[in-house]
Amino acid sequence: MTGGASKEAEFQQLLPALAEPTSLKDVAQIVRSNLSNHPTALLGEVGLDRSFRIAYQPLPAPPPRKLSPFSTPIDHQVAILEAQLDIAVELKRNVSLHSVGSQQVTMDLLKRMHERHGEEWRTISVDLHSCGLSLEGWKTIEKNYPNIFLSLSDVINSRSENHVHLIKGCAEDRLLAESDYDNIQHSVSQTWKMVERIADLRGWEVEASWEEEAPPLEKWGVVRRLERNWLQFQAGNHPEIVHKSRRLRKQHQYYPSDESEEE
Repeated sequence: MTGGASKEAEFQQLLPALAEPTSLKDVAQIVRSNLSNHPTALLGEVGLDRSFRIAYQPLPAPPPRKLSPFSTPIDHQVAILEAQLDIAVELKRNVSLHSVGSQQVTMDLLKRMHERHGEEWRTISVDLHSCGLSLEGWKTIEKNYPNIFLSLSDVINSRSENHVHLIKGCAEDRLLAESDYDNIQHSVSQTWKMVERIADLRGWEVEASWEEEAPPLEKWGVVRRLERNWLQFQAGNHPEIVHKSRRLRKQHQYYPSDESEEE
């Protein structure tokens, strides 16, 4: 069987499992309704995934599901995600964002959201969950968007040495830990593995006891620091980042140099 004929046969096998097409307008309405019915819910996880393959068995078929060679075009994924993020901003909901093999597309998307929504974009928080971005890509995001956090999990991120660079290089107040585990019975232990990894790589103490009144910042351990980050993530309403060059321009407006004065 030739390659084209094989692909056609696989498509015919997949076709009965595909749901009837649904308009993006209808999908957006379902998302808006679900979030409205659950006032404390986050949006997510939602996101982009170049490695995703459509399964022959439609959901909610239990795993393992046999995967087809077919994927969803990234432009299609972006269109859906943008609509979901617009709703998140509208309803003031934080977001758990999935990004696999899509670093530049994700960065471009965040830029568009920032430009489209302006100050409203900073009212919500976005967590790049089980973050697989490069440290360089993350630092660009961190520098420009105060509402973006990254979280890491042992089950996903420990597969690559990249997570070490992210833990060491991420700003202290943007770092979170998670389990990304599909069994709730193991979620605590899986999250704790990453908490210990973060403590080790950042040189933070693991607290042996807990006091409700926080000690001075320099004595904070890993749990206290991650708790602060989570509370900031929950709260949203992040301040604008003012870069040094902008501060200097503003100062120059108020305190012009002698050279700028007219003779």
